[in-house]
Amino acid sequence: MDLRLLRFFIAVYEEKNITLAAERCCVSQPSISSGIKQLEQELTTQLFVRHKKGVNLTDEAHYLYPLAIRLLNDVNTLPQLFQQRTERLPLTLANFADLSQSQLALVLAQLHQQIPNLLIELVDHDKKADARLTLDMFKAEDEIFLPLWDEDYVLCMLPDHPLASLTSVSPQQLHQHDFIECPPCEAHQQTIGLLACDGLSLNLVAKAEHKTQVMHLVQAGLGISFLPTGVLESATQLVTVPLEGPRMFRRLGLCYPATKTLNPALAACIKVLSQRVAIDHQSNH
Repeated sequence: MDLRLLRFFIAVYEEKNITLAAERCCVSQPSISSGIKQLEQELTTQLFVRHKKGVNLTDEAHYLYPLAIRLLNDVNTLPQLFQQRTERLPLTLANFADLSQSQLALVLAQLHQQIPNLLIELVDHDKKADARLTLDMFKAEDEIFLPLWDEDYVLCMLPDHPLASLTSVSPQQLHQHDFIECPPCEAHQQTIGLLACDGLSLNLVAKAEHKTQVMHLVQAGLGISFLPTGVLESATQLVTVPLEGPRMFRRLGLCYPATKTLNPALAACIKVLSQRVAIDHQSNH
């Protein structure tokens, strides 16, 4: 359909007069009349009833009017939509799976609010990306690590466990309790080593590669374990107790290349997140 015919229709509908509609559209009166006749033929319906003083509107005209307005508005916004698309700043961001979902959401929300034209694509931690939200221990030699938040390790267990009623747990109280280990975890190795120095040990009953897997084993009642608070946000049925002694925590942040030129999207994100870090640092001191 010729969109010009819809413009003629809207002009006649609003002016209720062929002559006034022609003046408004800067065309001749016969052109408007011919256009309306062609539109009526295409739609196989009568839109106007002509008379000496102008036109009367039919029910079909009342039905078509809002549709025509919406269609022309959509057409008029097409160039703007494509312009916005070309102005988007694409960023591929890999994120570590076992981290605080609430903190991740806060970071993404902040980037979305302060960089409205940012087009984020989230991928798995091991996929190729412009930058990674990950642990500081995964930083490569040619990368810069921007710390964003910390997650403390706490002892977690089911509510009926003997240690669940304590406000804190000493290393000695862990002796011979069933324990679920995450071998890559520094906190677990630190705890096991700390107990070994005092001639104490844990009863290792299960292992898992990822923190979420450890959490599932604890929820199943196999034993206790140390997990970061970020992983435990969804485990409302578990009881958490701090361990007496040196603080055990992990640091998460943004890893990005140190040597190559940053794309505009990543540069904008680093600026926003660096400001966030500065504000958090000021509020903590």
